[in-house]
Amino acid sequence: MTDKTELNATHRELGARMVDFGGWDMPIAYGSQIEEHHAVRKDAGMFDVSHMTVVDIVGERTREFLRKLVANNVDKLAKSGKALYTCMLDENGGVIDDLIVYFLREDFFRLVVNAATRAKDLAWIEKQAAAFGVAVRERSEFGMIAVQGPNAREKLIGLLPEDVRAKASKLGKFAAIEIEGPEGMPLFLARTGYTGEDGFEVVVPNTRVVELWNRLREAGVAPAGLGARDTLRLEAGMNLYGQDMDESVTPWEAALAWTVSLDEGRDFIGRAALEKQKAAGVPRVMVGLVMDDKGVLRHGQKVLTAAGDGEILSGGFAPTLGKSVAFARVPAGELGDVRVDIRGREVPVRVVTFPFVRDGRPMPGIVG
Repeated sequence: MTDKTELNATHRELGARMVDFGGWDMPIAYGSQIEEHHAVRKDAGMFDVSHMTVVDIVGERTREFLRKLVANNVDKLAKSGKALYTCMLDENGGVIDDLIVYFLREDFFRLVVNAATRAKDLAWIEKQAAAFGVAVRERSEFGMIAVQGPNAREKLIGLLPEDVRAKASKLGKFAAIEIEGPEGMPLFLARTGYTGEDGFEVVVPNTRVVELWNRLREAGVAPAGLGARDTLRLEAGMNLYGQDMDESVTPWEAALAWTVSLDEGRDFIGRAALEKQKAAGVPRVMVGLVMDDKGVLRHGQKVLTAAGDGEILSGGFAPTLGKSVAFARVPAGELGDVRVDIRGREVPVRVVTFPFVRDGRPMPGIVG
């Protein structure tokens, strides 16, 4: 049995091609995946991301608990509504999941975790929470719509009552507010996303999510499926859990060192293992690849380097660039001329720094 979001029937009415995604029946595309990709890069698109899990942590020791649970330091969150991207690690420094933490009150933080890791995440969080006496509440009554693109914020704000529009307009990046939307609709509005474009991720009660989706469509926001979401996040240099990292990979090996805070006096889970690996020398690194030849870089292809063999993690055609790009995990060291084995043919690729695209444009040196 696959799970369904409250928008499932709406997707089918729009003619979406549906697929099983981590146990959820989700839209891969409504028509042209490439057109949906470009709609987000050039105007505004929206994604049903109600399969993601909202988890509220409540209690006096919530901050203390999160200082232990995640690798980034929640003490960076001092103002209500501010958000932090981080990884939750096991004792070996492996990535259990990547997630966003929102600070709402000193005794109330909100996590948004990945759909495919929901059961594993909840079990781990509850196990670690027991010693701190905090409550872990999964909020399954909520849906979520990601509205992304250069015109996304303007189109969503236009739907809000006039007295809250200014507040929503002033919301900074990686921050959230709770406001009243159209017809008294309660909204948790977060200026975050997974596309490299500006926009909002909107948490809304399941009882109102179809209404919000239809209002956004009427405002000119294009429905977009998980296919476009994947090409957008790849261009934007954003990891996908289960493909680019998992428990067998540390943040050092997944280009996520920036999400780790080795601040003094905080013993988060996995810290000792991370410090040990860093001191010994991280054996593998994650790099960006661009292929100027025709063809497509795909997950699992072998990457040949002077330092040894690696493999493609996420890979595919990048519509904004008109060529194929990928993340690859390769041995640390001098890589030399890098090639990818595509059905027995060694195709040259360029090693680049990602993101490949930012603010709708190729980053310097990416196009070549």
